Amino acid sequence: MSLSKEQLDTIKTAASTPFPFATRCGSTVEELERGYCRMRMPFEPNVNHVGTMYAGALFTLAELPGGVIFLSSFDTRHYYPIVKDMQIRFRRPAKTDITVEVRISEEEVQRIQAEADANGKADYEWECELKDASGEVVAISRNLYQLRKIGM
Repeated sequence: MSLSKEQLDTIKTAASTPFPFATRCGSTVEELERGYCRMRMPFEPNVNHVGTMYAGALFTLAELPGGVIFLSSFDTRHYYPIVKDMQIRFRRPAKTDITVEVRISEEEVQRIQAEADANGKADYEWECELKDASGEVVAISRNLYQLRKIGM
C-alpha cells in the first residue's frame, strides 16, 4: 500500500505538531514515506545549563518517530500504538540540531498487523541513532512499541 502525496503531507503536518510539549521543542518531520521518517530537533530552544542539548529533548526525538511510523503504516481506525519500553544511551554532547531516521519494512508492517489481528496486539522494536549536524552519533535508543487492535 502506498500513500498519496496529500496523505503524506497530512501526516507530516500532524506529526510535526502532535502535542504542545513536542511543539515547544520545535521538532519537525523532514522526510516521510510509508514505514520511514526522518525528524529533526533544533538545538534552540533545547539548550541545557551547560550549553548542550537537553537530554529530555534527545529522548523526545527518539520517541516521536514511533507515532509518525504508526501514522504512515497502519490504519488508525483499527489500531493504536503504545510505547512499552525505551532505553537511551548518550554517547557525546549534542551541540547542533539533531536528526533521527527510522524505517520498518513492508514485511514487518504486515507481520505486526497480522499478529495484532490474531492476538489483539503485537510488539515491535527498533534501534535508532540520533546524529548531529556532522553525522556523529550523539545517542542510541532502543524502542519497544505495541500495536493494539481497537475493540479487543
